[in-house]
Amino acid sequence: MAAAEAAGARLLVHGDPLYPADLAALSDAPPLLWLRGRAALLRRPMLAMVGARNASSLGRRMARRLAADLSEAGWVVVSGLARGIDAQAHEAALGGGTIAVTAGGVDVTYPPENSDLTTRIGREGLILSEQPLGLAPQGRHFPARNRIVAGLSRAVVVVEAATRSGSLITARAALEAGREVLAVPGHPFDARAGGCNLLIRDGATLVRGAQDVLDLVGPILSPEPPAAPPRRVEMSTAPNDDLPARILERLCAAPLAEDQLLRDLGLPAAQVLQALVELELSGQVGRQPGGLLVRHDLERTEG
Repeated sequence: MAAAEAAGARLLVHGDPLYPADLAALSDAPPLLWLRGRAALLRRPMLAMVGARNASSLGRRMARRLAADLSEAGWVVVSGLARGIDAQAHEAALGGGTIAVTAGGVDVTYPPENSDLTTRIGREGLILSEQPLGLAPQGRHFPARNRIVAGLSRAVVVVEAATRSGSLITARAALEAGREVLAVPGHPFDARAGGCNLLIRDGATLVRGAQDVLDLVGPILSPEPPAAPPRRVEMSTAPNDDLPARILERLCAAPLAEDQLLRDLGLPAAQVLQALVELELSGQVGRQPGGLLVRHDLERTEG
């Protein structure tokens, strides 16, 4: 309790009026939750958004657009604070309300590159975990985290996911809890879309935009008016020695405009273009008319 006070966290016990009813309905609902941030967000209706850590540029843009539009419609966006799709969803929904469910303690930053985002969520949104303070996340903690993400939410939207991924664990937990599952389709050659396409084949609702989600979950009754979510441009701060890998991460079988890639990376054009030439010569990236780029090695990618 002293550590919680020092971290600005509080304890929420199952049975407390603030404990979310949807989460309490789970047979394995956590008896204790640690909270850091705006606990009042737990009183509002929630939707989850999850997806690939190595998300493509198109996937990141889709996550930002969906999260911003759903937040503007009054929904709190829940995700797992991982890199990739999770981080994009939190970022876009921060102004309207977002909840990050972590696999470690609410005072532990993971992954390290989300340090600034974690600080802002702790101030403007809510960080939540069933794990004790100070605990660094381990592999076995993530599936447990995913069941809470699903349990808090009326529906789970999967933006990008490989056929074997934590996002599909979240989708499975949502189905077991009787929640809706929706997925954004992707190109069959892109391994990061394999899980989403599989979910759609098996009956998940196909998502083209936020309206598809809103049509399924229905209107919010007497919603709390959300603040307008900030529109931020993603600027990468990762080291540049792995630039080819970062370029490949953002490309998929669907064409992407070269100028959009430059904006996503936030790096000098000359530096990116030099790396692109190397990738073209190696056969991993191809060009199409109109300045469009496609990735050629996806069938060998694990996702």
